[in-house]
Order: sequence, then structure tokens, then C-alpha cells
Amino acid sequence: MHTSDNLTYLVNGLYIVAFSLFIYGLMGLTGPKSAVRGNQIAAIGMAVAVVATLIAIRDTSNWVLIIAALVVGVVLGVPPARYTKMTAMPQLVAAFNGVGGGTVALIAWSEFLDSEGFSRFDEEPTVHIVIGSLFAAIIGSVSFWGSLVAFGKLQEILPGRPIGIGRLQQPLNLALLLGAVAGAVVIGVGATGDGVSQLWMIAVLVLAGVLGLMVVLPIGGADMPVVISLLNALTGLSAAAAGLALNNTAMIVAGMIVGASGTILTNLMAKAMNRSIPAIVAGGFGGGTVVGGSGGEQKQAKSTSAADAAIQMAYANQVIIVPGYGMAVAQAQHAVKEMAALLEGKGVEVKYAIHPVAGRMPGHMNVLLAEAEVSYDVLKEMDEINGEFSRTDVALVIGANDVTNPAAREDSASPIYGMPVLNVDQARNVIVLKRSMKSGFAGIDNPLFYADRTSMLFGDAKRSVGEVSEELKVL
Repeated sequence: MHTSDNLTYLVNGLYIVAFSLFIYGLMGLTGPKSAVRGNQIAAIGMAVAVVATLIAIRDTSNWVLIIAALVVGVVLGVPPARYTKMTAMPQLVAAFNGVGGGTVALIAWSEFLDSEGFSRFDEEPTVHIVIGSLFAAIIGSVSFWGSLVAFGKLQEILPGRPIGIGRLQQPLNLALLLGAVAGAVVIGVGATGDGVSQLWMIAVLVLAGVLGLMVVLPIGGADMPVVISLLNALTGLSAAAAGLALNNTAMIVAGMIVGASGTILTNLMAKAMNRSIPAIVAGGFGGGTVVGGSGGEQKQAKSTSAADAAIQMAYANQVIIVPGYGMAVAQAQHAVKEMAALLEGKGVEVKYAIHPVAGRMPGHMNVLLAEAEVSYDVLKEMDEINGEFSRTDVALVIGANDVTNPAAREDSASPIYGMPVLNVDQARNVIVLKRSMKSGFAGIDNPLFYADRTSMLFGDAKRSVGEVSEELKVL
């Protein structure tokens, strides 16, 4: 008995160390300079939690299966994490998040099977075991299947536009949710008797899975960064519920950290887009009709050359660089840093304007520029930089579309009306680097491209920036 008590104290102590490292690691993610270290600290915390779990199991006959599963996870997880390009990082985040949600759903199903419908325990099943498991099953399944759709849209396997069934969409979603909850109630009631058929649990998982598909499919591509963050929060909450059912302190704390941080991030991003989370979940944004000019008038964009762009920027007092997904696709961040260094060498002040939802995931541009070792001091958030554009000689837009669209301020008929955007159109001169005049991820045309003060430099962003740098060297 004494040995058992000592093991319990040891396991609890290790769990406390583990989630303390989780929290400390999360604190490191507040800035690019400390993000890598923060991830490493959190990874150490997870290793401590695994060791604590192995000790808590005590039955070493199961260690072989657990260690084998860990090896499989490492083999499947490390290669994509190491070799996935930054342009595909949002897809990787969606996939990993889906795996987490699916794992939680499978844990809940396993608990159901092992306990014969929650009816076979050493003592009467407690409310937190039944409710925690069922909540984890529903939310984990929603997160898994929803994340698969998000992955498909980001990878362009599925269309980025909303895919729905019109007015029947919300009633169908409500029916699926009520069906999953009703199945969970039946299971919960049966848990105090002789158990229930596992078909009920399968029905709950299936209904929740279809709900995950039906919720994310009608959401357009422009909302995907918020959707990823929301699904991440749901995965965290489902993990916390599973931890409650399993009486696992580390899962409870880690799940609550992920759920809380994901919820806060989702709320901040929704505010940055001037949209409520219920409106995003309701769908209908991010897949508007592409238009070419206003009032049916076909406008013509002006093109420029690398030489002219270099001259404009070389003789400017201030240049603001606005990075977008086009920079990520071209992997142009290192070339952009080199160009900025050349401009600074000529006495030009260079700043970067970062929109909260630029790219395909939260902080996408910050990560790319940090990878190129761009100083964090010159990365300016939208609220901080918007007042600078009217005093800026040249705004250089690199593959950003929706976050620079003035229609969000001026056109009440635009699907993105009211969304806070970067005031790029207020700069004295605007140079936009794009491959073509194709609309952005939201599928909405950008009047900025046809403005009198705007010039288009067509081509691959990395090559275009490199050509501008070569011209700057001879000026």
C-alpha cells in the first residue's frame, strides 16, 4: 500500500511538471524569437507526461503496445513536420489538429466498448466519466471530419468556395446536432442499467462526423484561418473532456490550455475580420462572385517593370511592404529581406504591414518573415501601421489580395464589407506583385489593382523581387 501511494505521488508530481512545462512553453509562443524554444519546452513536457502515464499504468504487459504506438506516431509525424514547405503549413496544422480530434473520439469509443456501454465499472459509473466520454466523442468527431474538409480546401482538393445546400443547411446541421445529443442521452441513461448497444455509440460518432463535414463545407476559403483556430479549440476541449473521463490530470490541463488559447485566438481573428464566430460557422463568406470593376465597367490595370519599381522605391523616404500568400507560395521571404536591406542602405525606411489573417493560418506572415530573420521590430500590426500609409511614398504588396481590398471600407454590397483591411490604397504609390489578375482566396476582385496610383508587376514574387534587387544594386 505504501509503495502504491508513493507511485501515485510520483505520477501526480510528474503531471504537475508536465503541464507546468506546457504553460511555460506556450508563453514562448508569444514572439518569433522565443517560439522555437517554447515548442521545445512543451515537447519536453509531453515526454514527461508520457513517462508519467506509463508509470501510472503499472501493468507492464501493455507497455509494448504503447511504445509501439509511440514509434508509429513518430514515424508518421516527424517527416511531414520536417519537410512540409511553409506554403503547406496551414494544411499540416489542419491535418494534425484532425488527428488529435479523431484520437479523442476513438478514446471515447474504446472506453465505451471496454466498459460495455459504461455499465461495467468496479463501482457505479460517475457522471463525469459518462458525460466526459460522450462530449469527447461528439466534439472529437466534429473536429476530425471538419479538419479534413479544411485540409481539402487549403490543399485545393476541394473548392475554396462555400459548398452547401442553401436554406436547408442550418436546419440540417441542427438536426444532426440534436441527433448526436439524443444518442448520447440514450447512452447516458443506459449506463446506469445493463448497458446499451454499441450501435448507439456508432450513431453518435457518425452523426457528429457528418455534422463536422456539414459545418465546414459551407464555409468559404477566406474564413479558413478562423476555422482552423476554432477546430483547434474544439480539439482541446474534447481532449480535456477525455482527460476528465480517464482521470488524467495532464490531459485535462493540456486540453484546457489548447481550448482556451484556441478560443481566444479565434475570437481575436473574428474581430480582425469584423465577423462573429456564429456568422463564420453559418458560412457564406469567402466565395463571392468575382467581378471586374464597378458598374459593369471593365477596368484596365497598369503594368510596370522591375527597373521602374526599383527607381520608385530607391528615391522614397518610406516603403511599406505588405506580404501575403503570394509571398508564401513563391518562398520569397529571403529575397524580400535582401531587397529591404538594399533599400535601407540607400536611406529608405522600410516597414512591414501584417494583417492578422494574411495567408492561410494565424501568424502565417510572421512565421515566414521570422524564418528569414527579419527583425521583429519592423513587423507592424494592422492597427499600428494603417495610419502610416497616407505618409508612405511606396506600398509594395506581395501577393496579398483580400486584406488590401478597399471595397471592405467603401462598397456596402461587397461580401467583405466591414472587414478591417490594410489602407494600402492611401499610399502615394502602390506596386502590386502578382502572377496574374486572378482574384484572391475569397474569390472577390480588388479595386486597388485598377487604381490610378497602382502599378502591377506580374510574375513569380521571388523572381520579381530578385529583379528589383538587381536594379537597386546599380542605382
